[in-house]
Amino acid sequence: MEKLLVLTHVDESGGALTKASLEAVAAGMEIAGALEASVTIGIVGAQTEAAAQQLAGTAARVLAVRGEAFAEARYASDAAACEALVRAVGATLVFAPASARFARVMPGVAYRVGGFTDTHITAVAKGEMQSATLEATRWFYRQRVEAVVRRETRPWFLLLEAGTRAPWESTGDAVAVETVAVELPALRTRVTGVRAPKQGEQTIRPDAKVLFVAGAGWTKKQPDGQVHAAEAETLILNFLRVSDASLGSSKSLVDQSGENQTVLKFLTHLNQIGQTGATPRHPKGLATCCHGEEPHVVGWRFITERRAVSLDPNCGWARGKADVLYVADAFKVIAKVNGLLAERKQANN
Repeated sequence: MEKLLVLTHVDESGGALTKASLEAVAAGMEIAGALEASVTIGIVGAQTEAAAQQLAGTAARVLAVRGEAFAEARYASDAAACEALVRAVGATLVFAPASARFARVMPGVAYRVGGFTDTHITAVAKGEMQSATLEATRWFYRQRVEAVVRRETRPWFLLLEAGTRAPWESTGDAVAVETVAVELPALRTRVTGVRAPKQGEQTIRPDAKVLFVAGAGWTKKQPDGQVHAAEAETLILNFLRVSDASLGSSKSLVDQSGENQTVLKFLTHLNQIGQTGATPRHPKGLATCCHGEEPHVVGWRFITERRAVSLDPNCGWARGKADVLYVADAFKVIAKVNGLLAERKQANN
């Protein structure tokens, strides 16, 4: 019988599990029932008591590695914690969120215990050919090729992509937590603090409900024959502030900085989506001043509802790539939307 371990970690506040961790828990509970496997949930963090209560209703064994050494992400301590949890359970299957914290340590953990790791997993299911076999769906080649993978190697580590399933919801019952001791190696790195943009200046928000994508049209000549880059920056940043959206960009726009063309100063290649960028997962997406060709659309593969604003009724978004296309001037549309959202936000406050 398979022994399933779901590895989780606390968020930046230290008092709750990350959304991606709860999604991994939901996937683990579903598969454990389908394969009739035992399931254990492991938590890594400085304090884990409050986070563990989010697992109420799982009826799973809950293990925790806790202490100040695990407050911040660090390869040596996180790898040791995950290895200790895997060995304590004797796990044959290991689910973990594909977060920045776990993605970098899981291959090393798998090597230590003689296992194998697969990444970019978007779905897990009971095998159709062999009833007791797990099948994992993953993406290759910038998420343009989908494959179903089965492996005999155990333990098998699966890094689950965020946003591909609903997170686990607690029922409110009390959860008993067992502490697992970890013998840490000599730590050669020390976390002295975190430097991050202010919340209002942060443009990449993985958990945002809306993805706003800016195309190169924002920095081109407008109907009056002039470039209005400063106005474009103000409109886009104001939209992000009032909507709490995440910002994406086309490759052509972020590349302009190296071509001595007008640029939007807050954009970097981290904002790039598409064939050579990220493929984010948000419930809704709004493309502005993009032409909607294949490289752009690849980045929108997992957006549930896609809308676009363009002055060209024959652009790529109009040819079946957007659910709704607004043939209008993006400058005027976003200015109007910003006003409406600001009024709503003020009324709610």
